[in-house]
Amino acid sequence: MINEQIRAREIRVISDEGEQLGIMPSRAALAVAREKGLDLVMVSPLATPPVCRIMDYGRHKYETEKQNRVAKKKQHIVMLKELTLSYRIGEHDYAVRRRSMERFLLEGNKVKVTIRLRGREEQHADMAAALLRRFFTDTQEFGVMEREPRLEGRHVIMILAPKKEK
Repeated sequence: MINEQIRAREIRVISDEGEQLGIMPSRAALAVAREKGLDLVMVSPLATPPVCRIMDYGRHKYETEKQNRVAKKKQHIVMLKELTLSYRIGEHDYAVRRRSMERFLLEGNKVKVTIRLRGREEQHADMAAALLRRFFTDTQEFGVMEREPRLEGRHVIMILAPKKEK
């Protein structure tokens, strides 16, 4: 709340330099703020009495938005990329998928590798798990295994995460 929105009778006032002006009626504090050409902003409404600060509210709002924009630029959202394949994959297809996996891990994303098993292929889930382990050993320098290859229904699933940078 700022200026006339403040409804408390008495408030503790902090000046624009940061010094305590003491407890005073809200109208008097608002007059002091107007005299300096600044705003009266409630900082702590739950305190007894509420704490208000004399400041340039427009500038304060602009600076906090600017800090939030800078913080948002620096953050990276980790996505889960998924590769789906069959355990009877050719060498060239294997190499293409491995390169994709390396690219995803280098971008900082997690990779979920799924091998779908159809019909009698379900009897060879161990071969699918072996193929996933081969993927892991080939991309070991880029990522770590977050979840071991595991049979879930008709799919064998493994999740790799990017290596932490030091």
